[in-house]
Amino acid sequence: MEAVLLNSALRLLLPTPTRPSLYPVSIPQTLSFSSSLSPPRFPIRISSRSHSLPGFFSHPSRNWRPFHVSASAVAVQKTGKDRSPADVLVTETKEPNSSQVRLSVEVPPAVCQQCYRKVLDEFAKQAKIPGFRPGKKVPENILVNYIGGNNVQQAAIEATLKKTLPQAMASVEGRALKDSVRIVTKFSEMYDVFSLQDAFRYEVVADVAPEVKWLSENKYKNLKIVVEIDNIIEAQSASERELQRRHKALGLLRIVTDRGLQIGDLVVLDIFAKTIGQDESEGEKIPSAETKGFHLDTEESDNLLPGFLDSIIGIRQGETKSFPLQFPESWEQENLRGVRAQFTVECKELFYRDLPQLDDSLAENVLPGCNSLDQVREAILQRCKEVEQTAIEQATDNAILDQLSKIVEVDIPKSLLEEQGRQLYGAKLLQLQVEKKINESQLASLSSERAVGQFINNEKENISKIIKQMLAVGEIFKCENLQFLTEELVKEVENSIAEFKRHNQEYDEERVREQVQDVLEGAKVLEWLRENAEIQYVKQ
Repeated sequence: MEAVLLNSALRLLLPTPTRPSLYPVSIPQTLSFSSSLSPPRFPIRISSRSHSLPGFFSHPSRNWRPFHVSASAVAVQKTGKDRSPADVLVTETKEPNSSQVRLSVEVPPAVCQQCYRKVLDEFAKQAKIPGFRPGKKVPENILVNYIGGNNVQQAAIEATLKKTLPQAMASVEGRALKDSVRIVTKFSEMYDVFSLQDAFRYEVVADVAPEVKWLSENKYKNLKIVVEIDNIIEAQSASERELQRRHKALGLLRIVTDRGLQIGDLVVLDIFAKTIGQDESEGEKIPSAETKGFHLDTEESDNLLPGFLDSIIGIRQGETKSFPLQFPESWEQENLRGVRAQFTVECKELFYRDLPQLDDSLAENVLPGCNSLDQVREAILQRCKEVEQTAIEQATDNAILDQLSKIVEVDIPKSLLEEQGRQLYGAKLLQLQVEKKINESQLASLSSERAVGQFINNEKENISKIIKQMLAVGEIFKCENLQFLTEELVKEVENSIAEFKRHNQEYDEERVREQVQDVLEGAKVLEWLRENAEIQYVKQ
């Protein structure tokens, strides 16, 4: 009953039907792309680099809009027939070590009396009491006995909250984050102390926009950035690999009958694995290391467990080999790091490639539009140079953002963390949906409140890092008086909306505009930092 009463009270007070923090408990709501997970982020397109920057899809300063108290809600306290007979007293205190404020609200008896009378008037209009004609005044004692004193008091408390909460929240308007406002006084406590002769008190807490504290004396000035560049993106070697890949695609696969596996072959394997104990006995199966029908190109084996390929060289079709290996400490799956395992591998099929001679006659087949092998090499190299440059720029931006998150301290409110987590999760789900990797049934399951909660809990560290980056970028944009052209904003908003329409996705134009503005701001800040930071490039 408590939740129902104050749910309705807060629903009337909050300006938009989002996901209000319900009093006295939060009631989970099912996520949908038309509400809590909308609008999705992926259609935002600014440049090859800026659109993919982590966190630049929704800046805290806008995505978490401040709690807004309508002017009419506050003005009604001073004018009109519902004018309050007295103002409420609000005392604000900042919660220690947090981006949260507590409001202690004291409501004068006169306001409680007014709300009580209004509740009785409403009950009198709706109640059909035996012996009284509709519209005839019913004595208060009879009306209260008929409705029930407890119901009248609960309704009076709800009416009092509805009337006074907007005025109480006016002191934090523009600072409190949307969906973070909640009454913390228990309803049972309100019920016990509510009186028409004494002041009525309750407390409200709200998250406010967090303050960015720079840990460096120079703040973001004179940054020293180390950017690690993977050798795999080096244009010359990348172009050679691409030419080799295209050449192999023109070859025919033929079955190997007279020898074992060698480098250059393609093999189909069934792989089984068990842990090895200290006494050399085999232990439990390792499901994540087992697979059937695994296709392995021996020339593209960089992601294999070290020693695996060497252990199967020479294996023939139909043959089985068993050998021990140890997962390195740097292995991606934490539970397998350092684990010793016994692998059993069965060779199901073995092929070699019968490749045509690579010369000018194959140029058109290797790369349409080219007449010679030299043209093919030049075209591929040029494209790889573009990819290399884009990758270096992206790596630079990521390194800058990573450094920013390390030199700022931010007390991140829970509501901010959860909202950013929801936005990130929604974007991931929508991307999977657009790529047709999940169906409607899977989408419904993955959109449950439980699934979202698990994602936020598992990704808490990463989400916090993104929020720090966004807040730092917003602070720099403001401090350095950076700007972008209005024409840029208009153009990118139009492009983004067109993208939403192309994918038949719902969108909020104002929200899209805010997101595009965030991306443009982020791009300007990164451009400024690249020009003003000391950047060192290191090849891995």
